[in-house]
Amino acid sequence: MINLSVNVNKVATLRNARGGNEPNVVQAARTCIESGCQGITVHPRADQRHIRPGDVHDLAAMVTVEFNIEGDPRPDLLDLVMEVRPTQCTLVPTEPGEITSHHGWDIEKNEKILRPAIERLKAGGIRVSLFMDPEPSLMEGAAAIGADRVELFTEPYASAKTDPDIATEFARLRESHDAALSAGLELNAGHDLNLNNLHRLQGLPGIKEVSIGHALISHALYVGLSQAVKDFRRACGQKA
Repeated sequence: MINLSVNVNKVATLRNARGGNEPNVVQAARTCIESGCQGITVHPRADQRHIRPGDVHDLAAMVTVEFNIEGDPRPDLLDLVMEVRPTQCTLVPTEPGEITSHHGWDIEKNEKILRPAIERLKAGGIRVSLFMDPEPSLMEGAAAIGADRVELFTEPYASAKTDPDIATEFARLRESHDAALSAGLELNAGHDLNLNNLHRLQGLPGIKEVSIGHALISHALYVGLSQAVKDFRRACGQKA
């Protein structure tokens, strides 16, 4: 069984489009928790286009499941994480103007910013995950720099259309999964996972958690948020 962490960024995006406090991020997270998810994820970007620091504090005060904060290791993000002490911090590379994250870390290039960030977070009792491309050769580097987990970037797999392409990309995930376990890492996965492709990840028993936002919130527009969480839990192999 894979744990489901619901990313509530899109709830904040909708709220920010109109102003005010509807839809309410905390209420949405509460509904997800009551519907059985095992975690809540947020990605507070520097431009505050969706989740804001106040949301992070509000969620930290009420979340009764794992709390995962994603983001690049910029000083204000690390300070925020250290203030609220979530279960996990997932360090994700970002680029100015990007719509969403679209690649994992180049550890050799970014070691000087990653290593002290990881050390600081782990000293605070926070589990550290690195967002990584599904390349087996990269897993040892993630372990060597001190990460506890890697989150495998699943967009190449999720965007594959033909059966041969799906098989090729899933094989990359499997090889990266095996390499991460051999390096002593635990595994998460995420990006563009949905009800059509999530079920295959049950064949990778080392994956502890998937983080899903856009597809789940989109599905909720049709079936409601509580039912959407239950549908994605089933796709993770859970009894919902």
